[in-house]
Amino acid sequence: MTDLSIHSRNLLNLDEPENEPREECGVFGVWAPGEDVAKLAYYGLYALQHRGQEAAGISVGDGRQVLVFKDLGLVSQVFDEQTLASMVGHVAVGHCRYSTTGSTTWENSQPIFRHTAAGNGVALGHNGNLVNTADLADRARQLGIYGSSEAATSDSDVVGALLAYEAADKTLEQAALELLPSLRGAFCLTFQDENTLYAARDSHGVRPLSLGRLDRGWVVASETAALDIVGASFVRDIEPGELLAIDADGVRSSRFAEPTPRGCVFEYVYLARPDSVINGRSVHSTRVEIGRRLAREQPAEGDLVIPVPESGTPAAVGFAQESGIPYGQGLMKNAYVGRTFIQPSQTIRQLGIRLKLNPLREVIRGKRLVVVDDSIVRGNTQRALIRMLREAGAVEVHVRIASSPVRWPCFYGIDFASPAELIANGMESEEGMVEGVRQAIGADSLGYIGIDEMVAATGQERSALCAACFDGNYPIELPTETSMGKAVLETMMKNAAADEMVDPLSVTNDNVSAIMRP
Repeated sequence: MTDLSIHSRNLLNLDEPENEPREECGVFGVWAPGEDVAKLAYYGLYALQHRGQEAAGISVGDGRQVLVFKDLGLVSQVFDEQTLASMVGHVAVGHCRYSTTGSTTWENSQPIFRHTAAGNGVALGHNGNLVNTADLADRARQLGIYGSSEAATSDSDVVGALLAYEAADKTLEQAALELLPSLRGAFCLTFQDENTLYAARDSHGVRPLSLGRLDRGWVVASETAALDIVGASFVRDIEPGELLAIDADGVRSSRFAEPTPRGCVFEYVYLARPDSVINGRSVHSTRVEIGRRLAREQPAEGDLVIPVPESGTPAAVGFAQESGIPYGQGLMKNAYVGRTFIQPSQTIRQLGIRLKLNPLREVIRGKRLVVVDDSIVRGNTQRALIRMLREAGAVEVHVRIASSPVRWPCFYGIDFASPAELIANGMESEEGMVEGVRQAIGADSLGYIGIDEMVAATGQERSALCAACFDGNYPIELPTETSMGKAVLETMMKNAAADEMVDPLSVTNDNVSAIMRP
């Protein structure tokens, strides 16, 4: 769900202590006559809060109209009992947002709402990234949806506008089946009118989307953990290239594209909740298995294996099990430090990671530590963490990473740093890269799991997964300048300018890896 502004969040906030990659959004939908659908959506979004922490919204349909309430902030900050009680209906869509580019504004929060020419309301929530947004926006302008001075603010806004336009003389379901084949990129959509809930997943299935059953209805959600929270039983994953329509007649399935699965491997590694299941595989089990494989591939001598909580914990457990080195909790995490609208002072900012983590000195003093983390992006977090562990008395710090080196940006829905900021990008050799990163973060040794071992832990074939952030092989072709839009191209061209002149119209999937060099 990309904003069409030209400034990258990462380029503007280089001094932020945050280094983790961030998912963009979580989507939730419920059709359940007789149930409090607004509250179900609220709790579903609560379970998906990790996927988007900048804005939240819920739309509700009661058979006559669609009501939308959304605002900036966490789910618990946006909604209260009074607001939820006023949202009465039998069908709802929920959305929690994290943007990759541009400012966080109310206009870009979701669900997006549009009226059709017939006066019906359409509300839409989107998780993912389209790569042909500019083409879609041009089409919308040609159709007169946007005036000469009006601009689309996001790919989600364009999709919502086109969907409402196409539904002027046909059903919303028919309009969706005509529009969806023209969307390029990664998308999971939940949308509704006054009566019906819809869910669609791109033909590659990059982002997860699941269907669940309630006693008196149905639920769709970005992750199965959200189904568990609202008491829904898992039915199945929504298939790549599939559109579901849910109403009083039941669940209808339509195919708008042939499936060519390319699920995101980073969902298993970091993004999804560990209590979720993706494509039949427990995320927690996958991360523990990654840790076991990491211990075999990158062994270390130490007295204690500790995780960087919470995302490194399952892999650290697996590493300890396989290596025989005792597992311990050497770092305490402040659970209440997350995204905030109150900016820290320079003095507090300099504390960096100490806002989130504090060492248990009596546990780590005098120990050779094996520290397991999920990934290294810029390296700032690991550098500060290692310094803190040494100050707390660690004799040695050996870092093991439960993913391969992150070398490439994501255009399909994850907010990574720009290519120039990725610490593993631009190294001449694998061996030189590992040693360069080790020196940069100050570890006694450093080891990453290989891509093949990481993929094997998921139980999926490598050909069925997208690992573009690790290997630069983008399964969905990245279009030319016109189709790609300014935000995407600016990052690429900025990093290419220092090396060589690149014709924007020559940017394709074949040469994008060369352009990404810092």
